[in-house]
Amino acid sequence: MAGVLPTTLDRRGERRAGCVFAGVSLAGLAISSVWDALTAADATSSPSTVVLIAVAALWMPQVIWVFPRRSSNPALVVAYYLGFLALATALSTRGDGFGVFASVGYPLAFGLLTPRISFFGVAATAILPMVARGGTDAPTWLTLLSVAAPLLYAGWVVGSESEKRRRSNSQLEEANAKLEEALEENAGLHAQLLSQAREAGVLDERQRMAGEIHDTIAQGLAGIITQLQAAERSGTDLERRQRHLANVHALARENLTEARRSVRALRPERLADSRLPDAMAELGRTWTDTSGVPVKVEVTGDPRPLLPDLEVTLYRVAQEALTNAGKHAKPSRVAITLSYVDELVMLDVRDDGIGFTPAANGMPAGCEGFGLSGMRQRVQRVAGTLAIESTPGEGTTINAQLPAITTANGEPS
Repeated sequence: MAGVLPTTLDRRGERRAGCVFAGVSLAGLAISSVWDALTAADATSSPSTVVLIAVAALWMPQVIWVFPRRSSNPALVVAYYLGFLALATALSTRGDGFGVFASVGYPLAFGLLTPRISFFGVAATAILPMVARGGTDAPTWLTLLSVAAPLLYAGWVVGSESEKRRRSNSQLEEANAKLEEALEENAGLHAQLLSQAREAGVLDERQRMAGEIHDTIAQGLAGIITQLQAAERSGTDLERRQRHLANVHALARENLTEARRSVRALRPERLADSRLPDAMAELGRTWTDTSGVPVKVEVTGDPRPLLPDLEVTLYRVAQEALTNAGKHAKPSRVAITLSYVDELVMLDVRDDGIGFTPAANGMPAGCEGFGLSGMRQRVQRVAGTLAIESTPGEGTTINAQLPAITTANGEPS
């Protein structure tokens, strides 16, 4: 910072300070001129003295232009101060009264010069005019002024800075107290958020496990029971019974594997080793073999790898829709359509079964099962939508729409 000032000034404040310094300098010059005229009229009548006063009167107002440049152009400030010092020294030789004008150098030194140089300026202001007058034969008031003026100004600066620092420390202590209070409050909120996050995590994991159990163990057991019942109805047809028992073994092995994968939060086995369209086709073939109802799987658009959660959701929705169709709809055929459209991927599962009358929420009236509600939760969890359309005697259509977010190495959606 240039200058020893109690506050940091803005541009407007610097212009105002420059005007103040100019006014003080001209006032000091005027007082010195009048004082010298009253005490030594022969000196003030000297043309050289008049010329020096005139030059000083023109030189001192330049501080208005110099002061705002005290930080950007230190050399200009030093040159201006040296000019003042030369004028003050020259005028001091013309009479003791010009000591008042010379004393203006003390605030100028503190205000214009850098802190390190300002004290040299103060020393030069005190010594040079005194030496120019021929030693220490100056009036007592002038000597006192030379000593007291810089001390008073320095004391004012130090006092102002101390008061400013005291206020800053007080504000800092108050801010620290508020900060500590805020930290304590944040700690309580953080603990509350952690507790809520744990509860939400437990609930989410509970819902996930419920969905996975329903999609694996529950559906697998339902399929096994259906195949065993079909085997019992085979009567003496050993080949048909053997086929149903083989389906029981296959379903048991497949669902045991799926249950283990669900516990470890892994993708379904069919999705682990193939793309979603292929997994859908395999799902349709397997369901056809076990239910005897033909399933047509169709893929439209440009298939692309999606985020694992999206593919798992679509696969589980199709799986649940087929299970519901087999248990309740009694269809003669089922169609699965997987469509990749711009930024969406859509799944439609349609059957020509007995249908139902949807309630206000789209579910069958009086439905209390987990299947459809779990299906809706799965879709909503990945920012998708699920629509169920059905009419008694005209079948059911389940439509799921999800954002087509590709994997890191997938093609752009």
